[in-house]
Amino acid sequence: MATVLAIPAMKDLKVKYLDSILVSPSPMTEKRSLFLSNIDQILNYNIPTVHFFRANQDFPPEVAAKRLRIALEKVLVAYDFMAGRFKLNHQSGRLEIECNAAGAGFVVASSEYSLEDLGDFVYPNLGFRQLAVQILDTLGPENDQPLCVFQITSFKCGGFAIGMSMNHVLFDGIGAQTFMENLATQAFDDKPLSIIPSHNRHILAARSPPQVTSPHPEFFKPDIQPVSGPPVFDCKKEDLDYKIFKFTTKSIDNLKEKARSTETTTRISSLTVVAALIWRCKALSLPYDENRVSTLLNVIDIRSRLDPPLPNSFCGNAVLVSYSSAKCGDIEEGQFCNLAEMVAVGPKRVTDEYARSVIDWLEVNKGLPCGEYMVSSWLRLRFDEVVYPWGQPVYSGPVVSHRKDICWVFADVDGIYALVSLPVEEMERFESHFHKFFE
Repeated sequence: MATVLAIPAMKDLKVKYLDSILVSPSPMTEKRSLFLSNIDQILNYNIPTVHFFRANQDFPPEVAAKRLRIALEKVLVAYDFMAGRFKLNHQSGRLEIECNAAGAGFVVASSEYSLEDLGDFVYPNLGFRQLAVQILDTLGPENDQPLCVFQITSFKCGGFAIGMSMNHVLFDGIGAQTFMENLATQAFDDKPLSIIPSHNRHILAARSPPQVTSPHPEFFKPDIQPVSGPPVFDCKKEDLDYKIFKFTTKSIDNLKEKARSTETTTRISSLTVVAALIWRCKALSLPYDENRVSTLLNVIDIRSRLDPPLPNSFCGNAVLVSYSSAKCGDIEEGQFCNLAEMVAVGPKRVTDEYARSVIDWLEVNKGLPCGEYMVSSWLRLRFDEVVYPWGQPVYSGPVVSHRKDICWVFADVDGIYALVSLPVEEMERFESHFHKFFE
């Protein structure tokens, strides 16, 4: 059956920060400016993750920390933009990355606890924020801060965690997966990069002149355009409740059975039914209005949807959102198969021409995603399969943040997890609808 994992009491991991430095490419790289696509431009926010490792007698935390720092120096030669800083091109109003070798953040820390004290790693533990700091207090203004910070935290048991806080502008999930594989190779003595990254983000540049050939209700143009630079896709910080909704293999099969319809041949995947139920619970978690239209945004990879497809080595952001919209009354009273069908059909719209039209729309309107809730799937990302000299992570996953507009979906050995972050009253209604659906 589907279950809910609530947040545990532990919020302070008693972390002591021992060292905080900047790591630059070695050997040094040449200065250059990196073009950022319109997709990159709207993803200016941090994604923190944490990766836990059991004790390895050949690689105690201090040895792993040294290896990780050296690996970072080496891998930043191929990923020079990660050691750069944002620069606003005042002529175009666009963000660029100045690849100036200013450095990525590197933090060494220790906790008074052992890994066993933390319990189940999948819990959305607020204390995990201490394992992936996002800024370096030793630095000055925001424009001096690194675009990514790596942190290694040792535990009393000899195990350790590697936290990574990366600005989404750097790359999407698949790009991050490739980077981590490359980082791991450089922690060995004699391994080459697993794949040479492609920095050509001009592949996703707008056409000249822009050609908006489709309506794009999944985006909106802000009433007030920013004075300089692109608009920021973010939400205000407020007190949130965090819970993991676990879909077992059995509950997913149950959802697929409910989603079956004799009137369609559309393939209904596990992600489709999970996203459909998450959408239903989220739409009904707000004060009820049967005529209110709720829109779900589903993050999709466009690499294989373009013509020609993007190279596997592409390391920018190649993601867009598909949309599904319905009135809350229809969401509550309608059949689940109709909801699943809407979620499944959304990505089918995103062809090569549609994606190019989105990029051109963003060029003209400087807009942002427009939806009530967004589902971002990590099901294809294999962060826990990356092999370091000290082994594979026993758990890899997202760290809770202030984002109440995004649901992170990631894999479990016997099902799927959904990390939901909502204000308390909304969470109570969300959880109530979740449980009732399975009764």
